[in-house]
Amino acid sequence: MSAHQVSARALESLLGEWRSGSSAYAALADRIRLLILDGRIPTDSRLPAERDFSTRLGLSRTTVAAAYRQLRDAGFLISVRGSGSMTRIPGGATTLTAVGGRGMLDFSKATLPALTGLADVAELAARDLPRHLGESGFDPVGIPELRAAIADRYRSRGLATDPEQIMVTIGAQHAIALLARVMLGRGDRALIEMPTYPHAYEALRSGGARLVSVSVSAPDASAGEEGGWDETALLQTLQRSNPVLGYLMPDFHNPTGQTMPVDQRERVLAAAGRQGTVLLIDETIGEFNIDRAGEFLPFAAYADPAMPGTTVSIGSVGKTVWGGLRVGWIRAERPLIRKLVAARSANDLGTPILEQLMVTRLLADMPAIIAQRNAQLRTNRDHLEVALAERFPEWRVPHVDGGITTWVNLGQPVSSQLALAARNHGLLIPAGPRFGIDGAFERFLRLPFCYPAEETERAVDALALAWGSLLRHPLADTGYLADVV
Repeated sequence: MSAHQVSARALESLLGEWRSGSSAYAALADRIRLLILDGRIPTDSRLPAERDFSTRLGLSRTTVAAAYRQLRDAGFLISVRGSGSMTRIPGGATTLTAVGGRGMLDFSKATLPALTGLADVAELAARDLPRHLGESGFDPVGIPELRAAIADRYRSRGLATDPEQIMVTIGAQHAIALLARVMLGRGDRALIEMPTYPHAYEALRSGGARLVSVSVSAPDASAGEEGGWDETALLQTLQRSNPVLGYLMPDFHNPTGQTMPVDQRERVLAAAGRQGTVLLIDETIGEFNIDRAGEFLPFAAYADPAMPGTTVSIGSVGKTVWGGLRVGWIRAERPLIRKLVAARSANDLGTPILEQLMVTRLLADMPAIIAQRNAQLRTNRDHLEVALAERFPEWRVPHVDGGITTWVNLGQPVSSQLALAARNHGLLIPAGPRFGIDGAFERFLRLPFCYPAEETERAVDALALAWGSLLRHPLADTGYLADVV
C-alpha cells in the first residue's frame, strides 16, 4: 500500500501559526508532533521533502532538517530509503505516565462512562438471540424489532417515522461515511459548520467533497455576542455554492454547545429545499438537554412535507449509552434507504445482531436513561465552570445549556502550544484547530464535561500547570488571527 503524501502546501495549511518564543526548528517540530499525535497527520504519512518544505515556509533548509531530525530522535519520524520521512507514533506515546504515576487522562474523547447495568442488558439480550440463529447473521438494514423501536422513539419525540425509513448502522460515524460515499461524487460541494466534529469533515472529504464552511460561534458576554450560526453566510452558501450535502449539528453543537433556534431551522430548511441540498442532521447528542429553554422537535419535523428528502437524520447510542456499543442509525426516505442498503456490502456486511438486541431493550428505557445522563451532565458542567472560573479568570468560558462540551476562548492564539504542554502533565486534549480546517481556532479549546469530578479536577490541574509554563515564556505576536477565528 502506498503511503499518504502530505504536500508542502497542505502541511503549511495544517501548521497554522506555529512560531513561538522557542527556536524556529523546535517550534516547527513541536507543531508537527502535535499534528501527528491528534491525528491531523495520519501515521505512515510521507512528509514533504526538506527542500520543498523550506521553500514553502520561507525558511532555510537547515531549519527544516533540524526539525525533522528532532522528530526522528523522538520517534515521530523514520527515514525510509526511497520514501523520505514517514510519520510514526512512538511506542510509548500511548502509555505515557502522568505526574503522580496515575497514567494519562484522555480528554480527547467527549463521551460519558458506560451506562450502569449495561452488562445485565447484554445478558438479557443474549436470551433473545436464539430466535435469530437460524438466519445468516448478515444484516445490512437492521433487525425488524430495532427498526420499529427507533421509529417509535422518533414518533414519541414528535416526528412521524416508519420502520422502513430506518437503517441500522455500526455507529454514527459509519452512517456519515456511508452517506458521503453514496450521495457525493468527486468534486461535489458539501457544506460543513466551522468549528465542527472532525471525523464528519474527514468522511465528507473521503467521499470526494469540496468543503464550504459556515461559522458557528459560542456566546461571548464580554463582547456582547450571542453566538450561534452565521445565518446570512449559511443561506448565501446554500444559494451560491449549491452544495449537494450539508452536515449540521443543530442541537448542542459539538464543540460550541449551541442550539439553532426554531425559526432559523425553518429558514435553513426552506433554503436547502429550494437548492436541492440534502441536510445531514447529526442528533447523536441532541437529547442532552440540561436546562435549555423552549421546546424543540427533531430537526426533520420542521421540514416542509411538500419537499420530502430534504433531511437525513443520524443517531446512535454511542454518547447516550456507551461508545463501545457500536450501533447507530439513519432516518431517511425509503428510496435512499434502499440505495444505502444496496451500496453497503462493498464495505461491511451488517450490524452485529446481539448488539442490536441490546439496543432494542435499551430504547424502551431511553427516557429514563436520558434523564439520568442529563442529571450527570448538569453536575459535571457546573463543576467544570466553577473550576475554570477559579483557576483561569482570564479565559472566556461560555455557559452551555446542554450537550457535552464547552468551547473556551483562551484569549490568545496558543491552543496548540497549550495542548502540547498539557501532555507533559498527563492530559491528552485536542487543540482548537483539530475542529477546523486550515489552522483556524488557535484561540479556542474544547473541554468536555462528561467526566467525573475527580478526573475533571485532574484535568484542570494539568491545564493550570501547562498554562503556567506558557506564561513563563514569551508568546508569538499572532494578533492577526483574531480576524480569522
